[in-house]
Amino acid sequence: MTEKVKTIQNYIEAYNQFDVNKMIADFNESIIFENVQNGEINMSLNGIEDFKAQAEKAKDYFSVRKQTIQSFTHDSNAVTIEIDYYAVLAMDFPNGLKAGQELNLKGKSVFEFLDNKIVKLTDIS
Repeated sequence: MTEKVKTIQNYIEAYNQFDVNKMIADFNESIIFENVQNGEINMSLNGIEDFKAQAEKAKDYFSVRKQTIQSFTHDSNAVTIEIDYYAVLAMDFPNGLKAGQELNLKGKSVFEFLDNKIVKLTDIS
C-alpha cells in the first residue's frame, strides 16, 4: 500500500468518525478545498483554518455519515477515489431535505499531493 493510499484512508476514516483534527493531520497549511456539484464549484476554501472551521460546522449537519472507497486511480501527483456516500441528516435544510432523511450518493474525491501532504482536495458529486 502506498503512502498516499494510507493518507487517504486515514482521512476517510477520520471523516466517518467526525474527527476533524485527524482529517487535517496530513493537510498542507495552504490546502485548497473545492466542492463541485453538477459541474459547478459551490464551495471553495483556502487554508487549513478555513477547512477546519467548515468541517466543524458540517458535523452538525449529519447524525451519521460514511464514505466507502470503491476504487483508487493514481496520477503523478494526484489520487482519485470513487466513493459511495451514506448519511442521515441531523437537521432540516432550506432546500427541503429534512432531519432523519437518508442520503445515498456516489461521487469522487481528487487528492493532490506535494511532499506527502494533501495540497488540494476536490469533492465531486
